[in-house]
Amino acid sequence: MTTVILKPHKEESLKRFHPWVFSGAIAKVVLDASHKSAAPEEGEMVCVRSSANEALGVGHWQVGSIAVRILDFAAEELPRNFWHERIRAAYKVREAIGLIRPDNNTYRLVHGEGDFLPGLIVDVYADTAVVQAHSVGMHVSRNEIAKALMEAVPQIQNVYYKSDDTLPFKAQIEGEKTGWLIKNQESKIKDLDEFWSMENGLSFRIDWLRGQKTGFFVDQRENRALVERYAKGKDVLNMFCYTGGFSLYALRGGAQTVDSVDVSQKAIDLVTINVARNFPKATNHQAVVADAFEYLSAQKAAGKTYDLIILDPPAFAKHRDAVKNALRGYQRINAKAIEMIRPGGILFTFSCSQAVDKEAFRLAVFSAAASIGRNVRILHQLHQPQDHPINIYHPEGEYLKGLVLYVE
Repeated sequence: MTTVILKPHKEESLKRFHPWVFSGAIAKVVLDASHKSAAPEEGEMVCVRSSANEALGVGHWQVGSIAVRILDFAAEELPRNFWHERIRAAYKVREAIGLIRPDNNTYRLVHGEGDFLPGLIVDVYADTAVVQAHSVGMHVSRNEIAKALMEAVPQIQNVYYKSDDTLPFKAQIEGEKTGWLIKNQESKIKDLDEFWSMENGLSFRIDWLRGQKTGFFVDQRENRALVERYAKGKDVLNMFCYTGGFSLYALRGGAQTVDSVDVSQKAIDLVTINVARNFPKATNHQAVVADAFEYLSAQKAAGKTYDLIILDPPAFAKHRDAVKNALRGYQRINAKAIEMIRPGGILFTFSCSQAVDKEAFRLAVFSAAASIGRNVRILHQLHQPQDHPINIYHPEGEYLKGLVLYVE
């Protein structure tokens, strides 16, 4: 196996179980004798050692600032049953927290570093696992992962691979980045346009072929349930609604009206389908294709107000260089929402930008409230759910931030 030797004193983070080896910490790379190239191949398994030749772990090699993602600390090679054991351990966590139930077959099974599998995401929808690789190493290992999923998780009959938008764009990728890894011919999947999954008793059509991420935003499940608690008798606006998750919970919670807004016609089509499936007689929901800022400005000009507004935008900052502009965006969109909330109304506001920390996000929302001049109280501080765990040795895994505000 190729060996990565670290510079003196650069092993401390690995001894604290942080799973990343940065390129600047590497002194030299000793290639396996079988190599024909002058450098490790992307996705290759390598052994990491200290400058004193102490084995620190094995992981996937990748070109970039993060050169190695550690899979197993202090090992010199992966155990034979590694993938099965790690995936089975992740499944047992989801069982223990009560996520796998007859009324809930939608959950995240593997959350990267949070489940000690850096670079791997697996979401489960009914009998199908949708796999995303965020590293070349996980792409290379995709077939082993699919086999382990089938063996370790009882309800999984199919494994779909969707990594066309998540793999490093400069990497030399071999093999398909999307498509079936395993498909059980006897499974219920006949037509993907008729594939449904259940979350807390509500049915959602999952479009992993054309949809964002793995087809659904699993990470807002608990926060959607909180919206349901606040929705009774209220006029609700769900901005950036995507497939309408918050809208369905608000309708079930007894909202007087629900407006779902998204810039994507495909998203609005899915919202309409999901509402019709769960509330076939509902007349209090409307779905609108519109830009968020333009919609809020137009509604304000028309004198429209709401009792409850949900702001769950896509990531405004995907990297550190974009943080400043992102914070301005969060301030602007929250100011517009706060203007349109009736006295005594509620605002649910979120950031899924990992590059924006919770203090910076909170300051942006504070600035928005101050600019409008209304009194605002924080009722809840929200975060990602239990099936998106944060590895205690990898605090960077905390990405979803949310506030529930009471607006006087």
